[in-house]
Amino acid sequence: MNVAVAGAQRRASYTGLYAFLCSVIMFFGAFTSAMVVRRGASNDWKGVPAPELLWVNTGILALSSVAMEKARRDLRGGDRRKFNVSWTTATLLGALFMVGQVVVWRDLRAAGVYLNSHPGSAFFYVGTMAHAAHLLGGWIAIAFLNVQALRCTLGPGKRTAVDVATIYW
Repeated sequence: MNVAVAGAQRRASYTGLYAFLCSVIMFFGAFTSAMVVRRGASNDWKGVPAPELLWVNTGILALSSVAMEKARRDLRGGDRRKFNVSWTTATLLGALFMVGQVVVWRDLRAAGVYLNSHPGSAFFYVGTMAHAAHLLGGWIAIAFLNVQALRCTLGPGKRTAVDVATIYW
């Protein structure tokens, strides 16, 4: 492939990613603003009891991000074996996070906290579901790249895909 074409494709990938991330930031910013306004607008706001698993999930997601960044650096350093281990670790931790989120929703439902219980629970469920949808999209991409890497079909031209997936995650 022509170097100029490859560079243009790489720039287009980053431009598309950053445009998408701007829209995600705007969505979550607007959502947070709506929650703050709604919380202060009346006295019917109730908090959602935060299960401890939420903190564990946060740690799992952070570790997944660390593993993914390590994998990206391993790939840049030319160590495919370390890349595969780190990328697979990130992929598995991402899946574990999503399973943990489902468990949190199940536990809240068992405690009688539903989407329509009160405004606080509605914001909690909608916010965490939107976040889960965002992560599921990213997880599908990293899982696809993981399969390619483990099959040794992830060539040097795919470094942009790895970089974009890492930034997204």
